[in-house]
Amino acid sequence: APLANPPLIEALANDPVLRDCKLVAEAWDAGGLYQVGSFPNYHRWSEWNGRYRDTLRKFLKGEDAVVGDLATRIAGSPDLYWARGAQASINFITCHDGFSLMDVFSYNEKHNEANGENNNDGANDNNSWNCGAEGPTEDPEIERLRIQQVKNALLILLTSRGVPMMLSGDEVGRTQRGNNNVYCQDNELAWFDWSLTESNSELMEFASHVIALRKQHPVLRAMHHPNSIDPTNCGHPEISWHGTQPWQPDWSPDSHLLGVMWCGHHIDGGGPDFLYIGANAHWEAHEVYLPVLDDGWVWCLAADTAGEAPGAYPPGTERPLTDPHSYLISPRSVIALVARPVAG
Repeated sequence: APLANPPLIEALANDPVLRDCKLVAEAWDAGGLYQVGSFPNYHRWSEWNGRYRDTLRKFLKGEDAVVGDLATRIAGSPDLYWARGAQASINFITCHDGFSLMDVFSYNEKHNEANGENNNDGANDNNSWNCGAEGPTEDPEIERLRIQQVKNALLILLTSRGVPMMLSGDEVGRTQRGNNNVYCQDNELAWFDWSLTESNSELMEFASHVIALRKQHPVLRAMHHPNSIDPTNCGHPEISWHGTQPWQPDWSPDSHLLGVMWCGHHIDGGGPDFLYIGANAHWEAHEVYLPVLDDGWVWCLAADTAGEAPGAYPPGTERPLTDPHSYLISPRSVIALVARPVAG
């Protein structure tokens, strides 16, 4: 049984030398103790949010009955960190152990034979999907879908409330060839192949633009949990949920689409800052009708993971929508829209 007040954890939390440091816990241990949401935190420790990782992977692979939990994770996991704020949630999809992000969408099963333990080491519950072929393939459609799925994961991660954490190499499609436990490999399985920055430059450019999108919008980075009411009477809540019709999210088990609108009016120093994220994990396209903006504002496309490479635009270069009232979200793709003043 875990100690209620572990002395080392408490000492680190209260140490004046560490007062300006970020303290982050991997809130489980090798013995299976899982304390996500209940780690002794002393209002100082943040946690790797394993629930976020699992939910995002399940949603993107197309599992049923995930949309409701996805909304909770995007909002900073208030079910886990209601007393501590969204800064307690370190949102991640991949980390130093387990599959790389490209491998999450390239392998259904772990392939750890090279580790010399008869493939018995490493986690078995990877919530991964190979997009139609196990491992390397020459099928261009499968390769395209894998890149698109990596973009989907990065775009949702970087537009979620909480602290995003990326695994180095995911922004260039690094692979471990299906090995999800490379701790014992000092070779190409574990090394960073810097040539990927050129061969997968599209993916790196996409990641760069989406990071810039997050930096530009304080509403994504606020450290409290968002409110679904409108305390400032600006006409929009800080966060709202949508389906194919605005203000009508579909929480049913067979739903695979979720729209979320962020409103920056409720952030200290905020103003008319609106973002709409549409995540479609369905294998069919869906026409979504968009929330109506204030007079003088229009929706512009900031990112479409199924769109023209690289799939995202630098802030300030977003494209006005052809139809200002709706958008066709392609199968297994994610879009980001930002509000801009009407020209002139």
